[in-house]
Amino acid sequence: MAAAASSTDRPGALEITRRLAEICGPPFARFAGPADEVAGRTARWVAVPGGPHAAAEVLRLAAAHQLTVVPRGAGTKIDWGAAPAQVDIMLDTGRLAGIWHEPQGSPVAEIGAGTPLRAVQATLDRTGQRLPVDAPSPGATLGGVLAADEAGPLRHRHGSPCAQLVGVRYLDADGELVSLGAAGTELLGRAGRAGGGAAGGGAAGGGAVALFGGAQVPGLDVARLLCGSQGGLGVLVSATMRVQAVPASRVWVTRPVWTPLEVHDLVRAVLAARLDPAAVELDLPVPVPLPRRRVHPDHPSVRGRPDHPSIARRSAGPAAAGSLVVLLEGGPADVAERAERLVAVLGPETVVGHAAPDWWGRYPFGPGETALRIDVPINDLHAAVYALRDAAGAPVPVRGSAGIGTVHAVLPGSLPPDRVASILAAVRGVLLARQGRCVVVAAPAPVRRVVDLWGELPTLPRLRAAKEHLDPHQRLAPGRLPGGL
Repeated sequence: MAAAASSTDRPGALEITRRLAEICGPPFARFAGPADEVAGRTARWVAVPGGPHAAAEVLRLAAAHQLTVVPRGAGTKIDWGAAPAQVDIMLDTGRLAGIWHEPQGSPVAEIGAGTPLRAVQATLDRTGQRLPVDAPSPGATLGGVLAADEAGPLRHRHGSPCAQLVGVRYLDADGELVSLGAAGTELLGRAGRAGGGAAGGGAAGGGAVALFGGAQVPGLDVARLLCGSQGGLGVLVSATMRVQAVPASRVWVTRPVWTPLEVHDLVRAVLAARLDPAAVELDLPVPVPLPRRRVHPDHPSVRGRPDHPSIARRSAGPAAAGSLVVLLEGGPADVAERAERLVAVLGPETVVGHAAPDWWGRYPFGPGETALRIDVPINDLHAAVYALRDAAGAPVPVRGSAGIGTVHAVLPGSLPPDRVASILAAVRGVLLARQGRCVVVAAPAPVRRVVDLWGELPTLPRLRAAKEHLDPHQRLAPGRLPGGL
């Protein structure tokens, strides 16, 4: 970035500030403050363009001065992942908001990237519709959810938000506005046809070929590749998403659980019953003493424990250490019938309710803690949780979509970086044989600097090819993607 002023005090900085103010309007361009940072890396300027063309002008200004650009939505996940190598301009998408095309009864809606997801759902709800997207981050924008490919409990039935994507409008590194269908078909701009997978995982794959400047890059679907790219491949302007009717009835069927092995048995039973659950979620906090409730004495989850019924008499006591909760959606009569069948599968301790538990759709981690995401085949989820417990030397809180084998876990922020690294190495060793992965979602800066956040990533060569074609000069969030891309 030799042509850029190295600080906002040097000649040229005021000129860039003036130009940003011309593009965005004086109230919407400024020098960055201490709070304007990305995973600990502080920006130099903040620009809040009022529309796609103004955002394009910001990117062209950045290209002319060899400045880096990192997009920001609501900032709910701004500390996730790796810190960028440099943040010159933080491009705030807050004014790229609104539901722009929403004909009555349409199965799709085009939504500005800076629109808060809550506002989207509230607007759609007035017409009896919703996005089947329930990202846990409070206040998150649609663009931020897509950029992180962030999914909540509904991913069990509907997949990640990327799976609901019909098309996108985005700005490339040179400030060109490109519009693409999710199948990669060019609608406006200069990108080509593609079919493939996402940089961060979670998007569907394909076998088509992408064209970038005449070069062929197999397996790239540009529209979906932007999902999970954290702004490193393009700046999302809007997304066209599938919408659906709001379910007439929803019930949460809750079963207390005590061990990962018991969860394994129950999840298999739920899926085998073919009850079409919308979500199958697990909350397994650090265990309290085994609940003094009746559990079959031969079940492997309690056999041999000191408070087993054959050893100690049990009476009313504390709540269960964890919960397995199944969400059923649909018509009232149909949901009631399926809930009754599910209770028969899960047993007499099962409770049916019309409100989600307090922890539903929330992460088990908070600021300053080390957050992990584990993806593993559902039959091996219990092995992954046990491996994490053994490596950490104590039970670790786990929460997430047990029905598809994607959960989050949390390690204390006080753990030394080398200890976190050893835990990761042990867990990844177990997962490798089970075709699973463990990724560090967020972590304190000392941990983030030392540990391998991503682990083994087979798609890294494809991701590198995409970065070279879409951002050859490393202007967009350099270093945010795996492999330092």
